[in-house]
Amino acid sequence: MTHAMTNEQILAVCRSNWEYRGIDDASVREMLDELTAHLEDAEAAGRTPQDVVGGDVRAFAATWARARAPLALRVLRMVAMTCSVFGVVLLFSCLFHWTGQVELTVDRIAFYVLLAAVTVVWETRRGSLGIVKNWALTLVVVLPAALLTRWLVGDEVLFTLQVWFIAALLLPGLAYVVSDKRNAKAATADSE
Repeated sequence: MTHAMTNEQILAVCRSNWEYRGIDDASVREMLDELTAHLEDAEAAGRTPQDVVGGDVRAFAATWARARAPLALRVLRMVAMTCSVFGVVLLFSCLFHWTGQVELTVDRIAFYVLLAAVTVVWETRRGSLGIVKNWALTLVVVLPAALLTRWLVGDEVLFTLQVWFIAALLLPGLAYVVSDKRNAKAATADSE
């Protein structure tokens, strides 16, 4: 598979693999810089790129991703960011309705869960967790499911969440957002 791959192709495969695995942008840039240095050193020493990455670039990228961000850490990050996505959506609901609480019905829960799931899957596939740029596509998936749920189950209130609880949902992801911003700022400062 890697017999005739250039350094640029190897870097592209690794970037794609790492972004798919949900490694944050700053870490991906750092890993690419490190791999670029290894590939350039190998080239200067008369070795091939395959001497650095082996025969299977995807397996190399996967191994490096697991070492850089083990599954447990990625799951923890995803759970924290999912809580934050829920928090943001619920907070907007409070602001939109000018209320200090949100009444949760089955259809609203279906809407929020699907919105969070689609957002996390979409953003993890892109390699970052933030605001979904293709929000219309997300709503095309989420709205019909919520409407179908309402039609099948009804709109009885299951429970009510107070705004203080909703604000607390934002906290788990806040640490990751701050960390990502610091890493991005440090990477920008290092590149200048």
